[in-house]
Amino acid sequence: MRFLGINAIFHDPAAALVVDGSIVAAAEEERFSRRKHGKRPLAFSAWELPEQAAAWCLREAGLAPEDIDAVAYSYDPSLVVQRPDGDWEDLRTKYAVRAPAFLATALPGLDPGQVTYVPHHVAHAASAGLASRWSTPGRDCAVLVCDGRGENVSHLAGRYRDGELEVLAAQELPHSLGLMYEDVTEHLGFLRSSDEYKVMALASYGRPRHLEALRELVYPTGDGGFRVEPVDWGGYAKALRKGASWTSDHADLAASVQARLEEVLLELASWLHERTGERRLALAGGVALNCVANTRLLAEGPFDEVWVQPAAGDSGTALGGALHLAHAHGEPAAPMPDAALGRGFTDEELGAWLEVARVPHTRPADLAAAVAAELAADRIVAWFQGRSEYGPRALGRRSLLAHPGHARNTERLNDVKGREQFRPLAPMVLESRAAGIFGRGPVPSPYMLFVHDVHPDWVDRIPAVVHVDGTARVQTVSPAADPLMARVLAEFEARTGLPVVVNTSLNTAGRPMVDDPRDALECFGSSPVEVLALGPYLVRRGEVFAS
Repeated sequence: MRFLGINAIFHDPAAALVVDGSIVAAAEEERFSRRKHGKRPLAFSAWELPEQAAAWCLREAGLAPEDIDAVAYSYDPSLVVQRPDGDWEDLRTKYAVRAPAFLATALPGLDPGQVTYVPHHVAHAASAGLASRWSTPGRDCAVLVCDGRGENVSHLAGRYRDGELEVLAAQELPHSLGLMYEDVTEHLGFLRSSDEYKVMALASYGRPRHLEALRELVYPTGDGGFRVEPVDWGGYAKALRKGASWTSDHADLAASVQARLEEVLLELASWLHERTGERRLALAGGVALNCVANTRLLAEGPFDEVWVQPAAGDSGTALGGALHLAHAHGEPAAPMPDAALGRGFTDEELGAWLEVARVPHTRPADLAAAVAAELAADRIVAWFQGRSEYGPRALGRRSLLAHPGHARNTERLNDVKGREQFRPLAPMVLESRAAGIFGRGPVPSPYMLFVHDVHPDWVDRIPAVVHVDGTARVQTVSPAADPLMARVLAEFEARTGLPVVVNTSLNTAGRPMVDDPRDALECFGSSPVEVLALGPYLVRRGEVFAS
């Protein structure tokens, strides 16, 4: 059977397709529309659907809208409790009620009666519990979802047994750890529902000196839930305008909020473990993109294993909704193979783009060796290979790569991308070499969702990927999962003695990650990147812009 999942109600609209229990395709609308996060999370934008992403998912499988057996819409308007801000919330609810008709208009041939509402946090839970490697029968797990909000709750705690979700706790609004983090994001001059990761990065520069005060305002309730009382953020640090310079007060506030978030998540996880006795925990929801908190959950929490959905934010509910419907129709879910679920292009298609653009290029006999040589010569390489990633992390499909041994490359890449200098860069490392370079963190770690301590004898060898607190957000690469990138890493080590390269997303500030060849050529042409590896082809800036 064929199930299409749709996320549209808040932000990061996305579509996913599950056929006979297997994940065939998943993509975010921003990669097609080139609008960061697809849209802003406003009630009057709730009607905007991931039309291009959904149409692509169907084309990828050779299906028409009428071939779909059911559509999962990851929000159930019948669960919404009207609140004092009712005018705006009522508008969001009305759009959700009319979503089947909107979808039938966007996808001609789709029967509106095929659309099923899946509760937002149930879809999040399914994206983790049913997509994890524990999703096969008899491989049960606990599941914890934490984000800004759904219909009327901001959190879900439960467990999966043979694919069936048992909900054990859910926190009603307005109490929300995700909204708390959004509030401080905005207070620090960043864009809420977008830049929360910047607060996590800034926290490393501060001291959690307001932690005791926050413990009085943000606390678990002992029944699987929590409370978030109103916080006067201005009492801790002056509000920042967008782009204004931060001070130690702002870093200390970020550190305090980050620390309290971690503490509350640990207590929620402990409660869940006591109720279930499970050894494994699956995480989803936007808060699960906080890799520092994830690491602390694994290191100090009661679970032996923690798996995080790489598209843990709202985009992942498209996949979770489709998996939930598949299971409801008796089709056991196959584990998520990897995050490379988006668009891909043949060598012939990529070559045709280069010919049409009249861009000089070569086709090296050994692409991995050629790219490794460019990196060893300290050139920045735009890397465009295979199917694009589902989720916000660049995982070696749409990446900017650089030499990690030069400290100046942190500033250099942040300048290329046009982003704040306090932002860290991530290391990509051969899985077989990770344990000797990085500690305190899981190996393998293919989705860049945990931080690892950098061993002292490696800090000075790979300074471009070491954050101010001595950690790094690691992505491990195995030859089985990504043979080409594994060869690049091996070739780079042969030239430099370093089995690590810098990996950051292939985009510039405020723009979605590059997704198709046109995006790649535009990014390459407008930013000071020396080399573009577009499939098997190499494009060198000096040759393109030669006088």
